[in-house]
Amino acid sequence: MKWFGRRQKAGTMRKSDNPDQAHLREFALTRQGVEGFVEPRTAVTDYTLLLVAIDGEWTRRRVPSVQWAHNFANKLGIPSYDAAVVGVPPRMREYNARKKKQGLI
Repeated sequence: MKWFGRRQKAGTMRKSDNPDQAHLREFALTRQGVEGFVEPRTAVTDYTLLLVAIDGEWTRRRVPSVQWAHNFANKLGIPSYDAAVVGVPPRMREYNARKKKQGLI
């Protein structure tokens, strides 16, 4: 058994994997009015895709690339935007505020 060396080195970004992609697909297919917001790479995370439903419910997962994120959205028929250009929709912040007020966040 290999107990040591199983973890990534400190400072190494975790890559997108199949569970991330399956989660995004499930979210997009089970919510209404979903839009995608492709977020740029940062010092802490790789590229991410933020999906926001019409009621403001949202999820974010790592994706392999910006192109992959836009292709994913196109295949599912949902609009996708560059978050660095358009920002995130107000309904997401409103959703978070509602959940916080209810004590769920």
